[in-house]
Amino acid sequence: MAVMSIGKTEPPTRPLTIDDLARMPDDGRRHELVDGRLDVSPVPIFDHTLVDTRLSAHLTFAAPKGFIVMSGPGINFNADRTHHRIPDIAVIRSEEFENPYLTRPPLLAVEIVSPESVLRDNHTKRREYAEFGIESYWIINPAPEKTGLVELRLENGAYTEIAQIYGEEVFETDTPFPIKLVPHWLTAEGDEWRERLGGE
Repeated sequence: MAVMSIGKTEPPTRPLTIDDLARMPDDGRRHELVDGRLDVSPVPIFDHTLVDTRLSAHLTFAAPKGFIVMSGPGINFNADRTHHRIPDIAVIRSEEFENPYLTRPPLLAVEIVSPESVLRDNHTKRREYAEFGIESYWIINPAPEKTGLVELRLENGAYTEIAQIYGEEVFETDTPFPIKLVPHWLTAEGDEWRERLGGE
């Protein structure tokens, strides 16, 4: 993913904020900020969108009362609004809902890896999310041959790998609430995923 300026060849004279993002044309791409610099991601590919849709639905149906599952929420990481990230999925407590952007760490952030986001999701966002205090971070790789899921938990300010699950193995966790899922069914063809995604 490229870090780029908006419509100019020279770098901006000041750090960009979310106010600058609001003035940008909606081109379908994801616009984030890293210390006042624009970070642009391409439009998600089919597998990415499929995983996002199925996992959001699965988490929503499993969530107990008092939790909200959000697809693509904007999160301001600092008070001057120059660091703004958009995880693919996040889970928050209902009482921590904010509009238009979150300013507190969600309980869970999920990133779905795309070909151009491997480094960002596995390294850059892993560091940023840990520093921000996001308790649980899932990285999902929708590889056609074997979809995988890595669960990371925050311990002493850094993430520790808790689980690495692939294909038809059953992933089970109690964070942010008890849930089971089988990565294979996040990308499998047909309608069976509705009954099989939860490992039933």
